[in-house]
Amino acid sequence: MKSGGDTWFFVTVDYAFGHAAERDAAAAIEANGGKVVGKVRHPLNTPDFSSFLLQAQASRAKVIGLANGGADTINAVKQAAEFGIVKGGQNLAALFMVVTDVAALGLPTAQGLVFTDAWYWDANDENRAWTKRWQVESERPGRLPTGIHAGVYSAVTHYLKAVEALKSDADGRAVADKMKEMRTEDRLFGIGMIRADGRKIHDMYLREVKSPEESKYPGDFLKTRATIPAAEAFRPLNEGGCSLVNG
Repeated sequence: MKSGGDTWFFVTVDYAFGHAAERDAAAAIEANGGKVVGKVRHPLNTPDFSSFLLQAQASRAKVIGLANGGADTINAVKQAAEFGIVKGGQNLAALFMVVTDVAALGLPTAQGLVFTDAWYWDANDENRAWTKRWQVESERPGRLPTGIHAGVYSAVTHYLKAVEALKSDADGRAVADKMKEMRTEDRLFGIGMIRADGRKIHDMYLREVKSPEESKYPGDFLKTRATIPAAEAFRPLNEGGCSLVNG
C-alpha cells in the first residue's frame, strides 16, 4: 500500500482458508485507503488459471492478490508469467509463500513477486549460521529451511525455557502461562511475546523476489522492501474473538 499498490484484485481458492485470507487482506487494504476492485474464486488444485488471471489482468488493478497456497500459488505465478502480467505493470502479491516455493518457481518466473514472511535464511549472519547447522543436522545439504522450520525451532526453544523456569513440565497450563509471561527471545526472531490468545508477536517483513541478475549465489532469492513492526503486523487482540481473552 505504501509503495502505491492501492487497488487490488483477488484470485482466491474457494474454501475456508482462501476466504479468510481474502477477507483479512481486504480489511487491511480498505483500512489503509485502498480499494478491492474485484475478485474471482477458483477450485482447490485447479491446473488451469487462465480465465481467472485474465479477469485479474483486465481489472487493471495495481496488485493481484493470490489468496491461495502451495501448488495453487505456484501454478498461478507460472501462468501469470506466461501472460506477462508483471511485465505489463501489475504486481503479484502472494498471501502465503515460503522460500522453497520460490526455489520451485525459479527466479525468471517468480521475479517481482511480493509476499510477507517472518524469517528468511539469508537475512543476516545469525540466520545463515543457523541454516548451515540445520543443513548438517537434518542431513539436507544445499536445501533451504523456511520460516516454518525456524518457527518450530523458536517455539520449542521457548517451551524448554519455560519448563526450565518452572523446573517441571507436569502441568501443561502452567507451562503455557509461563510461556506467555516470559518474553520470547532467540537468535532467529529476536525479542517478542506470546499474547493472551496464544499468538506469537514479532516483526514481519515484506519481501520481493529478486531478478536473476540480482541474485549472486544459490538461494539468494529475496530482498526486503519493508519491515512491519510487531505492533502493526498482527490482528489486534480485541478483534480475534478468542475465549482465552474474553473468558
